Amino acid sequence: MKEIILIKNGELALKGLNRATFESVLVKNIKRRMYDLGKFTISRSQSTIMLEPKDDDFDMDEAVERLSKVFGIAGFQRAAAVSKNMEEILETAAPYLEEDLRRVKTFKVEAKRSDKAFPLTSPQISCEVGGKLLEAFPHLKVDVHHPELTVVVEIREHAAYIRGDQIKGAGGMPVGTGGKAAILMSGGIDSPVAAWMMAKRGIVLNAIHFASPPYTSLQSEMKVHDLIRKVAAYGGDIALFTVPFTEIQERIREDCPEELFTLVMRRFMMRISCALAEREDCLALVTGESVGQVASQTMGALVCTDAVADRPVFRPLIGMDKEEIIERARKIDTFEISIRPFEDCCTVFTPKHPRTRPKKELLEAAEQNMDVEALIQRAVEGTRKELIRNEF
Repeated sequence: MKEIILIKNGELALKGLNRATFESVLVKNIKRRMYDLGKFTISRSQSTIMLEPKDDDFDMDEAVERLSKVFGIAGFQRAAAVSKNMEEILETAAPYLEEDLRRVKTFKVEAKRSDKAFPLTSPQISCEVGGKLLEAFPHLKVDVHHPELTVVVEIREHAAYIRGDQIKGAGGMPVGTGGKAAILMSGGIDSPVAAWMMAKRGIVLNAIHFASPPYTSLQSEMKVHDLIRKVAAYGGDIALFTVPFTEIQERIREDCPEELFTLVMRRFMMRISCALAEREDCLALVTGESVGQVASQTMGALVCTDAVADRPVFRPLIGMDKEEIIERARKIDTFEISIRPFEDCCTVFTPKHPRTRPKKELLEAAEQNMDVEALIQRAVEGTRKELIRNEF
């Protein structure tokens, strides 16, 4: 007996004639995640990808952990691969699944016979395997409607596979199939969740962070690094662009009405992000904004900030409330990092009474007191770029 991992790609099955292209990207992403665990081969059959270790010391536990964070995988499971011989299937099932079977009281067997030349039908396979397991584990009972464990026997072209319940994958689309976008990354709860959600749709991400020393600290920047690493565990390597923003914020404080500080700041962020996105071939911007969450995220405010963007602005959290966002942040392990007490530039010079129903004309008039293009150019030229790698 040898052990392999069966990987189901879920949503990719709907891609019709383009399906092979999407699957090829998924296979490449899997290989990149597995490369240092030992020698292995990957093959495809129907809607299943099979990862077969070639080394005895291949770390299967670590492979399972890494696969759980690969977008494009609907589910996966370790499985025993045996010859298409009923005697060998019966001899293997009980010892291979012993640990799982001892911790449950009810089970059922499902047989999937894609090789129709196999002499037994699917019900016959289920009956024989179920009987063998009941004989080996007398405490078990069959429950075909609500079993604690489902034992699956798949008869495929080259082998038979025995496995337990499927492990839920990260879902979504393989990263690299959906284009490239730039996420405006603050250091709060929302933007890492927005980044994760866009990566789940196959988007390759660049991250843009605005730093305003001495008003923001080095710890604030390090917090952003840690957040991006969490997202990179799912989305792959992410290029981080840290923009010097102090001069712009000080000019806004000097030249703009206080009630417009935040919105003028957001418009500068959009312009700078568009310039960086153009340079890095990003087709869209992404933000963590949600309608009405703060004064700068009212519908009127969003219209005013989007007015200076030259490409689409995606807001995957737009209809979510804070509790929903926090729940997702906990799931992807970014919440505890986000609440570290290091402020980002969005809290610098915050107005006491921000305008919630702004007029674009008011913002344009306020910006006339500043050399907008020169400020943007200096910020872009001073931007630092570094690569945050997926460290599994």
